[in-house]
Amino acid sequence: MKPQDVLAHRATVLSDEQRCAFFDQGFLVLPDYVPQAWLHRLRAAMAELLDRSRAVTQSDSIYVLEEGHSRNTPRLHRVSSPQDQHAVFWEFFTDPVMTDLAADVVGPDVKFHHAKLNVKSGKGSQGFGWHQDIPAWPHTDFSPVTIGVYIDGCTDQQGPLTVAEGSHAGPLFSMYDDSGNFVVKIRDKDLRWLTDDKVRTITGGPGTTLLLNCRVVHGSSPNRASAARPLLLPVYSSADSFAYTPSPIPSPHQGDIVRGQPARFASFDTRPVEMPPDWRFGYKPVWAHKKPTPAY
Repeated sequence: MKPQDVLAHRATVLSDEQRCAFFDQGFLVLPDYVPQAWLHRLRAAMAELLDRSRAVTQSDSIYVLEEGHSRNTPRLHRVSSPQDQHAVFWEFFTDPVMTDLAADVVGPDVKFHHAKLNVKSGKGSQGFGWHQDIPAWPHTDFSPVTIGVYIDGCTDQQGPLTVAEGSHAGPLFSMYDDSGNFVVKIRDKDLRWLTDDKVRTITGGPGTTLLLNCRVVHGSSPNRASAARPLLLPVYSSADSFAYTPSPIPSPHQGDIVRGQPARFASFDTRPVEMPPDWRFGYKPVWAHKKPTPAY
């Protein structure tokens, strides 16, 4: 569903001004949005996953380990598909606190695509360079939205997510490096337009929530503080938006309608998007192609 069609429906959570700001700027921040009761449950579920990771000795399809990870001192950068690892995350992703919010920017019929939990342990080494999301999982339109939730909040020292305001209205950049590796990182030569006045740093207290357009340029630096920076990142789309490719982060829940009804017709946006590798033959993760670099 395209923005003009979304705006024709009455909002449930956001004001008209907030919805317009999201579509104009490519992102929207809602301080302290998630209720404390949910944050308590999410922290407990995350603690269980962290405990399970003690048995993991190297990064795999679920756990991305941070430097210094061990059985005695578990340190995580990411948990892929947390909704498939602990039931609480799927309960949260399908709760109206999330699905009604998604509906305000993708339309009343909402589809789930994938999710990750970027734990980003303290004193870490891994950030994520400037990139755009949609080339990794292209859809028939650009309705997909990532809803980021800072479970414990985030300060300037914790490697907050940074956004290039308005960049969603610009071009999609290649996510391949000069050697042909799909690294989900924009080449330096394509970033000359990115000046400090365009960058917005997203910080806030526990429950602060960020809506991120799938085309917007964003990234983050490593977490230099002692405390972890857990950021929960489910992705939703309009029900009439369909993925062209398998997901690099697969889940049995991909394509589930979490609000409203399935679509009988597809929505198409004819602006071109570069295709990712063929994920049917496996996903070589970003960190396998590069050393940790400053900048998700």
